[in-house]
Amino acid sequence: MTTLTVSQAPSRWWKSRVMRRFLSHRLALLGLLMISLLALACVIGPYLLPYDSLHIDLRARFAPPLTGDHYLGTDPLGRDLAARLFMAGRISLLVGFFAMVLSICVGTLIGVIAGYRGGWISVVLMRTVDGFLSYPTIFLLLALAAALKPSPVMITVIIAVTSWMEVARIVEAEVRSLKEREFVLAGRMLGLGRSHIMFREILPNAMGPIIVAATLTVARAILLEAYISFLGFGIQPPLPSWGNMLNGAQQYLATAPWLAIIPGAAITIAVSSFNFIGDGLRDALDVRNDNI
Repeated sequence: MTTLTVSQAPSRWWKSRVMRRFLSHRLALLGLLMISLLALACVIGPYLLPYDSLHIDLRARFAPPLTGDHYLGTDPLGRDLAARLFMAGRISLLVGFFAMVLSICVGTLIGVIAGYRGGWISVVLMRTVDGFLSYPTIFLLLALAAALKPSPVMITVIIAVTSWMEVARIVEAEVRSLKEREFVLAGRMLGLGRSHIMFREILPNAMGPIIVAATLTVARAILLEAYISFLGFGIQPPLPSWGNMLNGAQQYLATAPWLAIIPGAAITIAVSSFNFIGDGLRDALDVRNDNI
């Protein structure tokens, strides 16, 4: 038993090589820095501003950025745009993160079972995945959002329901390639159960692609939340999100463009940052780079 655990656990040397490759990826480091600063601003920013996100000052309507205490300007009701941006960032980032966790858990479970068991179980599970993938994701997303009460929790679940299929395919392919490896065959010879082999022996060795998929899923979830909120089916005012901030700004593009530019820039920074991190992790965890 001890031999199996040691044989499948990454060595310190391997970990150091992975870390060195990731740290040499400039875009990944830039993405990590940007998302860290953005998350930090969303967490502590509202406490440093003189106004909260619901404070209305009709005399300051449509104030441009850098006007008095309104560092990013105000919206049509005179609410501070910086306060609303940071509060919206909390919601959008949390929705993206928890939607990623749910979709990764569901996709990983289905992928591991389908990849290891094979046979009719794999056929049924993967044809189910194909069925979900064949239906346009955005239509499924909008249909669920329109049919259910659009709270942050419900939007998170809806996005997760429409995002697990790609993870399942990635994990299934990885598990199929691992289940004939020596440590798996040794586990079978020792009489280990299927669940033990799947989740204690194979799954830790498949974590590389899962981690990469997780970072990309966060980016996709943030974008989907912004998309459905922009269309009016997502997070509802007065609760702010980056998507409904864009929705409220579209009629003022000519007269107050900062209302759309600022939340749009936040979405772009968040999505690009997670994509950069995902690219860096993919390159760092690629075993074909071991000779670097």
